[in-house]
Amino acid sequence: MKRLSVASLTVAAALVLSACSGTSPSAGDGDAEGQSYNWKMTINVGDQSSWYLGAETFAEALEQESGGRMKVTIFPNEQLSGGDTPAGIQQLIDGHKDLSYNSTIDYAMVIPEFGAINAPFLFANEEEADKVTSGTGAEAYSALAAEHGVEFLGFGEAGFRQLTTNKTAVKTPEDLKNLKVRVPTIALFVDTLQALGANATSMPFAEVFTALGQGTIEGQENPIDIIHSSGLAEVQDYLTMWNYVYDPIMLGMNKELFDSLSADDQEIVRKASEAANEAQKQANRDREAEQLAELAEEVEIIELTPEQISAFQEAIAPIYNQYESVWGEDLFTKVQP
Repeated sequence: MKRLSVASLTVAAALVLSACSGTSPSAGDGDAEGQSYNWKMTINVGDQSSWYLGAETFAEALEQESGGRMKVTIFPNEQLSGGDTPAGIQQLIDGHKDLSYNSTIDYAMVIPEFGAINAPFLFANEEEADKVTSGTGAEAYSALAAEHGVEFLGFGEAGFRQLTTNKTAVKTPEDLKNLKVRVPTIALFVDTLQALGANATSMPFAEVFTALGQGTIEGQENPIDIIHSSGLAEVQDYLTMWNYVYDPIMLGMNKELFDSLSADDQEIVRKASEAANEAQKQANRDREAEQLAELAEEVEIIELTPEQISAFQEAIAPIYNQYESVWGEDLFTKVQP
């Protein structure tokens, strides 16, 4: 993976010093031609992830296309909010940071409507997900994000979320009965896992590795890139490939900041975002086969048949009726494959 250059690290250090002295890194008149910018961007996973590669691509494309006027410092692991993902989303909305890659699940922790595209077993495969995230889903989420102070700059992906467990290999809903499984801090995931019989436990992702090692929880669900890059195979025995939730990530910019830019600079931001999202998604998919091969050396991988997946789908069917009013009929219609 590419790493920040010495020059970029120097810029990052300068921005930190600037922030400490009380100077806003986003200050400037966006209507002025040739205005220079120093922006802060977060991701809520580590620098070994495809998210970080996407953020690097975005920063490099911005700097190149702007002739060096637009610079971005990347903060992994949600550093600007102390690892508090909902607080990080609120920072973006409020303009206390400039840019972020966040999952729609992260947004749903603050605004539950964002979870519509994360409905369980909504997409059967990547082709169905791509059709929605490049079409009606992108249009719907652009409008939804704008309502809440965020300029939507396209979708990347974390991918399909898979299940890892200790001791119990999960092949049927019955295998999940009373199993302590960590889920993100949103009601949709709690309700889904409970509908499957699990004892769903919400906790910040930063606590998951330790909780698994100590036996506080017995399983968790996440995309392969995060399972692999976070070393979760060290504290898990089984990996069930069930594709139960597709997890797109949004490249978002504070809308007030975006609107303050000149039309030419807005176009530069949009072009850089397209490059970033394409690179991030491709890297995420290219890595998966290699990551699975490495994970197979540490855990038993269980591939579910279509018939086995149908049993899980039937068990969670009531979730759709439960959340229809949360997502809204119009939004949920637009994320249908």
